[in-house]
Amino acid sequence: QVQLVESGGGLVQAGGSLRLSCSASRLTFSDNTVGWFRQAPGKEREFVATISSGGSNIYYADSVKGRFTISRDNAKNTVYLQMNSLKPEDTAVYYCAAGPPSLTAQAMRVMPPRYWGQGTQVTVSS
Repeated sequence: QVQLVESGGGLVQAGGSLRLSCSASRLTFSDNTVGWFRQAPGKEREFVATISSGGSNIYYADSVKGRFTISRDNAKNTVYLQMNSLKPEDTAVYYCAAGPPSLTAQAMRVMPPRYWGQGTQVTVSS
């Protein structure tokens, strides 16, 4: 079955950077929009960023705009989330999600993707 695996989370001080990676098996990323979402303790899961299959359409949540960058390397079947100027409020479990192919980057901001990774913890200390 399809598997999405996130990596790169960890503990970082405020102002620091992390790069998350998401790789897929049994799913061709190049056919799908891919998104990053996060869920902080006691809060609902929220959209962070999405990138279309070809990489031309990208959307960010207002809270991360200018600090986070989503990118993809379809040859490696991997999507990245570069997170700079991290803040304590960025602390959350970050999830990678993808599919179905019909789900656009714009729509994925509000419609749940089909496949999800297990999540990676990002903790930002003040």
